[in-house]
Amino acid sequence: MDTRPLRHVAYRRLFVGNAVANFGYQFTAIAVPVQMYAMTRSSLWVGLLGVAALVPLLVFGVWGGAVADAVDRRRLLLASSLLMWCATLGLLAQAVLDLRRPEVLLVLTAVQSVGFAVSSPTRQAIIPRLVPVAELPAANTMNTTFFNVAMVAGPLTAGLLLTQVGAAAVYAVDALAFTVMLWATLRLPALPPIGGSGRAGWRDIREGLAYIATSPVLLLSFAIDIAAMVFAMPRAMFPQVADQRFGAGSVGWLYAAIAIGSVIAGLTSGWIGRVRRQGVALVVAVVGWGLAVAASGLAHRLWLAVTLLAIGGAADLVSAVYRQTILQTYAPDGLQGRMQGVFISVVAGGPRLGDLRAGATAAAFGTTVAWTGGGLVAAVIAVALAVAFPALLRYTVAR
Repeated sequence: MDTRPLRHVAYRRLFVGNAVANFGYQFTAIAVPVQMYAMTRSSLWVGLLGVAALVPLLVFGVWGGAVADAVDRRRLLLASSLLMWCATLGLLAQAVLDLRRPEVLLVLTAVQSVGFAVSSPTRQAIIPRLVPVAELPAANTMNTTFFNVAMVAGPLTAGLLLTQVGAAAVYAVDALAFTVMLWATLRLPALPPIGGSGRAGWRDIREGLAYIATSPVLLLSFAIDIAAMVFAMPRAMFPQVADQRFGAGSVGWLYAAIAIGSVIAGLTSGWIGRVRRQGVALVVAVVGWGLAVAASGLAHRLWLAVTLLAIGGAADLVSAVYRQTILQTYAPDGLQGRMQGVFISVVAGGPRLGDLRAGATAAAFGTTVAWTGGGLVAAVIAVALAVAFPALLRYTVAR
């Protein structure tokens, strides 16, 4: 792995804070759907968590990105991170009080999503201000890899805590870990806007959307990711499949499997920055993701399902790094916040819409059809988009 970005003190602090916070966040990401399934015994209700998170992501992701171009990004990151922390404390409280109210989980998920929708594009827009352009692929690879390290360690540890201690302890770990992110944000230098107006209105949002509409490479990178996540993300079915197919103790492995592959790919990722035809690499990675997920849906052995999901996770890391690098290289700093706002709406919103798709399809046709069929559809759409609109395939970075 290329670790040159760690030489820069401000980036190093943000990286450490983000890595620890992501570890804690995975505890909540597991506890909420497991709690919901335990209350309702329905994958459809688990899928509704995706809807609760999706709407704030679509609204506040784009708006938050516009704000990040208009105000000090450090202050905005601190405010939005505090909102996420408060939502986690609310989840902790409902678990301690044993409310057993599905609607409470939906509301708190929505509140947490508001904070995430603003903080995530702000954080990504900060990175090009902290490291040189030549080191952006390395910085994005490190961030994505250690996010997936958290997605391995978090679910496995959370699964153990859920069975041995309960949901309250899981939420408490998240709340404690997130304080490190707050510390890291406080230690960042001031990051005032470059040429910003100090305002973030509809006109500014339209300007960002218009920039994407006139940039086929960006537009296609967003479209192909939406297809990959909406149709091939199977996580809403994990609690049901673990319960009915693999047995007790398997849910943590299912949630961790994709990330295991991403971590392995990230730790061997020195080659990623040397690839010039990043558009082709992105399409190949998305097709690989869809096919691996489709195959894992047919597995009736836990080790095989985990292995195939891990292969999909390796492909997903490659696609994620190239999508983020293309965006950060394409757009000027004055548009980075808005670009990252749209990016996070797509990247985080797509899987949540995929949760709804997976939950509803599983309820109607069963988990095998919903899981395997979705992966195949995602691979086919990725190929169709690349062939119909070849701008992405032609995209090449200059040396």
